[in-house]
Amino acid sequence: MVFVLFDGMKMLDVMGPAEVFAEAGLVGADYTISYVSPSGNPVMTSVGIRLPVDGTPDNVTEADTVVVSGGDVLVTHPVPEDLVAAIRKLRGRTRRLVSICTGSFALAAAGVLAGRKATTHWRQAARLARAYPDVEVLEDALFVEDDGVFTSAGVSAGMDLALALVEQDHGADLARTVARRLVMFMQRPGGQSQFSAPLQVRRPSTPALREVADLVSAQPALDHSARTMAARAGVSARHLARLFATELDTTPARYVEQVRLDHAKALLDAGHGVAQTARLVGFGSSETMRRVFVARFGVSPSQYRARFVSTSVGG
Repeated sequence: MVFVLFDGMKMLDVMGPAEVFAEAGLVGADYTISYVSPSGNPVMTSVGIRLPVDGTPDNVTEADTVVVSGGDVLVTHPVPEDLVAAIRKLRGRTRRLVSICTGSFALAAAGVLAGRKATTHWRQAARLARAYPDVEVLEDALFVEDDGVFTSAGVSAGMDLALALVEQDHGADLARTVARRLVMFMQRPGGQSQFSAPLQVRRPSTPALREVADLVSAQPALDHSARTMAARAGVSARHLARLFATELDTTPARYVEQVRLDHAKALLDAGHGVAQTARLVGFGSSETMRRVFVARFGVSPSQYRARFVSTSVGG
């Protein structure tokens, strides 16, 4: 098990998954963890802590699993050439290649994700898709596997992926033990949506479209059919669709659905019932909202509410 570190990496992208594998080692797994950097020098993390490493990729002749951590620097700056070279070198020496969060940008820069399905942190999914159009980005998934290459969303999703790999290697019983010891969810399937992601869209520059979008966000329960929105904007339905595609990279119906989903999640998180939520956000019926939730998130509204509603713990 080799973790690839670099300057600017997010510390929890390494420590979270590493703790899962280390804990598994305490209850019967056979993982040996080592850390490398492209230069072999210690790396400076995003929180200002310097981490030592065990060597360079040249010191790795074979590794069952290679894990590439993430970091904002991979998004805000070009992926370092030495990191790209390290990934390409290690790709041929491992059975499984894994990225945590924005580590997917490093895999993509190395050409590993070309023609593959992948995911990353929800805030950077659109950026990854734009930068690497040959990658099929699944923006809602917690983690994705495509022919031995694994990508994951944010920090906690990296731990979910690590636990899934433990289960793949050593079975459900050992993985369940690790989950209990680390107080983790045992059953968060990779295809489950990154539930916490709020709606993130660019504010339209066209005044008419901006007015329509603002009204949808402010009052999602109103009639927001394409014809109605076009009339409000003073344009044809076809022209409205072009505006949504050009400025927001979506369709009018998809935009309305996403806004309603966002409002629905917030209301369910606050403890509102399913029927009341469906009415307040404009889905019309509980069944309509259920179909949309299942299609987008893989769970029903009631399952979402049961899993994520806040509770008080007495002590």
